[in-house]
Amino acid sequence: MKLPPELRQLLETTPELARAFLVGGCVRDALLGRPQKDFDLEVYGVDYAALAKGLQRQGRVDLVGKSFGVIKFTRADGTQWDFSLPRRDSKTAAGHKGFTIACDPELELREAASRRDFTINALMFNPRTHEYLDFFGGRRDLRARRLRHTSDHFTEDPLRVLRGMQFVSRFRLTPAPATIELCRSISHTFAELAPERVGLEWLKWAGGGGRPSAGLRFLQATNWLQHFPELAALAETPQDPEWHPEGNVFVHTGFACDALAALPEWQAADETTRRVLMLATLAHDLGKPATTHRAERRGKMRIVSPGHEQQGGPLAEAFLGRLKVSHELIRRVVPLVTHHLAQLQTLTGRSVRRLANALKPATIEELCLLMTADAFGRPPRPQVVPRRLVALREAAAQLRLQDAAPQPLLRGRHLIARGRRPGRAFGTLLRAAFEAQLDGAFNDLAGALRWLDAQPPED
Repeated sequence: MKLPPELRQLLETTPELARAFLVGGCVRDALLGRPQKDFDLEVYGVDYAALAKGLQRQGRVDLVGKSFGVIKFTRADGTQWDFSLPRRDSKTAAGHKGFTIACDPELELREAASRRDFTINALMFNPRTHEYLDFFGGRRDLRARRLRHTSDHFTEDPLRVLRGMQFVSRFRLTPAPATIELCRSISHTFAELAPERVGLEWLKWAGGGGRPSAGLRFLQATNWLQHFPELAALAETPQDPEWHPEGNVFVHTGFACDALAALPEWQAADETTRRVLMLATLAHDLGKPATTHRAERRGKMRIVSPGHEQQGGPLAEAFLGRLKVSHELIRRVVPLVTHHLAQLQTLTGRSVRRLANALKPATIEELCLLMTADAFGRPPRPQVVPRRLVALREAAAQLRLQDAAPQPLLRGRHLIARGRRPGRAFGTLLRAAFEAQLDGAFNDLAGALRWLDAQPPED
């Protein structure tokens, strides 16, 4: 455990932190050899007021979580850490607010750890003795890459099932059979969860890398996939074995998500873009259940799904909308789903310009990553980038449209300079000019002005 020097100094110079322990993700990540970003500390033997007073001597204190026994501490340089008191949570009603919370500074360490969701998150670290405290076999589970619930307190918060979903994905874990059964036993409590909390766990899944398909299979094994009907329908939808030897649409979706997570371009992207691409890959075939049927193609019966990409856009929007993710994210995901077969169209300058415009605010390069994951997610077929996709990427680069949509060359100021009077006709003329630009009528301002001069004056 490598503590920041500033945190170590704070622990050494603040008497109220004499029994402070690092808890949760930072301890788990240290043992996994992963970068430690957030340091959460649980403080024993001192009440809330005394802890706040002690920390105030060292920096700014925000009592943002007073009812939960949490204090946010900020140093002069802006560095922040969360300090909390151990607490007893008693479930008194349905929903994430149906808890009675009582802070107890004298709570035994083992009992406090027993209330954490999984053994790998119930680990503690003593910064004074440099010892790990492991009451429930969390280190053994980490070595075995096993996800196991800590105690029967697990059932008090159904969100823990979705946390399990993103943990098995991010850390490539195998859930213990008993944990799967426990999750199945509380599947009926899904309705207690606020959509925003559900959406946050999906966002962690989408940006976490690892093996995303493991999280999807976890939902299926625990009977929680039913709460996401668009995804559940994929498991009942077959595919043509010649093009999809890997199995049904749900199986393919998992392989495609894993393929995306393995792409260097995805790993190097910012967190929001990683989430956009993963959610688009998750949703890219949501239209198949409604469009899949058997039909004769060239004298042979095939399983086909015509138009599924167009059907998938609204389904992706509805799915993400229920999760209450940001509108900006949805606006990037939906066009990627809708156009994920764009490489099959006839490739011309016009088609590339129109594709780049239809995708915005997403980009052709993002679409190419989705299409690569789609192509790679079909084992045992070899992972080869389709030639049509390579051609699309090259054409977009030649037109400088791989990372941005085309911008209108003709603007209102150009119309005014040409003697056009501002008015309602301006908008009509500018829209027509942009359509002509997309069609290739001109590709620079000089050409745009010639096009404008050829247009009849307004009445």
